[in-house]
Amino acid sequence: MLRRLHKEQPASFAFTPANQAWAEAQITKYPEGRQASAIIPLFWRAQEQTGWLTRPAIEHVSEMLGLAYIRGLEVASFYFMFQLQPVGSVAHIQVCGTTSCMICGAEDLMAVCKDKIAAKPHEISADGKFSWEEVECLGSCSNAPMAQIGKDYFEDLTAARFGEIIDELAAGKVPTPGPQNGRYAAEPLSGLTSLTEYDSGKTQYNASVQLATDIGDTIKRINGTEVPLLAPWQGKSAKSAAKPAAKAKAKPAPKAVAKAPASKAKSIAKPKTTAAAPPVAADGPGKKPRTMKAPRKAGADDLKLIKGVGPKMESLLHGLGFFHFDQVSKWSADEVAWVDQNLEGFKGRVSRDSWVDQAKSLAAGEETEFSQRAKKDGIYKK
Repeated sequence: MLRRLHKEQPASFAFTPANQAWAEAQITKYPEGRQASAIIPLFWRAQEQTGWLTRPAIEHVSEMLGLAYIRGLEVASFYFMFQLQPVGSVAHIQVCGTTSCMICGAEDLMAVCKDKIAAKPHEISADGKFSWEEVECLGSCSNAPMAQIGKDYFEDLTAARFGEIIDELAAGKVPTPGPQNGRYAAEPLSGLTSLTEYDSGKTQYNASVQLATDIGDTIKRINGTEVPLLAPWQGKSAKSAAKPAAKAKAKPAPKAVAKAPASKAKSIAKPKTTAAAPPVAADGPGKKPRTMKAPRKAGADDLKLIKGVGPKMESLLHGLGFFHFDQVSKWSADEVAWVDQNLEGFKGRVSRDSWVDQAKSLAAGEETEFSQRAKKDGIYKK
């Protein structure tokens, strides 16, 4: 199936402060040089925040991970879990249409969607509240037919009950997810025939439904206000990971929004750099390297040939006064520490990706593995 970006896109994207803190914590899960592996959870968080995965969100996450926009687009367009077009403001409904559900009435559920939402998949209802699609197996075959609404499974559905659920959602009510025929989980419809001792003392709903109802996030999308924000691999408790991180990122977030529109005119395949306002140097460790007010007459080097430098990063470097490979190649350890401290939202990137070593090769007219690949793929043509 051909998947394209929607023709109408918002002007910009920025994570909420808490979501930004969450995203930065996720990146630290991955070993040195493999931080790009965080792209799927970051895309998912962006989609949960907005409802669908927009082009500005793809570009924002790609910049966070030092990836070319086309790499981010490849991931977003490959996985069907990412919605590349607007969805209903209340819910996007995914009806399972694979074998078990199909023979148990999935077509009847899709007929309800066509009647109550829109005639075709991915079309938004007239009131803007709903959209729907048919999907492949969602792994709840014992409870067929079923549909996923937001993060929640609604199982053992009939066409009548499914229609009621949509009506309840439209009225602002929150229906209880899980089996809709009185079944507790996925036990036989006739009741338990083994492990009957576990039937006593159980919670009101099965584990996933009970958790959803206890937290109160049924249907609700992640919007950045959730707690706890956990980063246990960093030794942070729920409170220390959530509250201080969100506060620390509260000020930088507006800057990301302000800069985002400058990148929207860029081609996904061939992004162009735009001049950025010089960042304000912060006090911190290290020593400031020698800078330049402007590039030499021959023009600035393509700093994006350094792994870890994307269009936004290149603009930041220009704003700090760095335009050429030989400038970067001469940074001492103290100077690297200063630059690492002054890259807004990208602290530590210089050390992480060994910019100095890469720049030495590029300044000498040699190629690095990354620069060869970048030129071959046409990722960063000026």
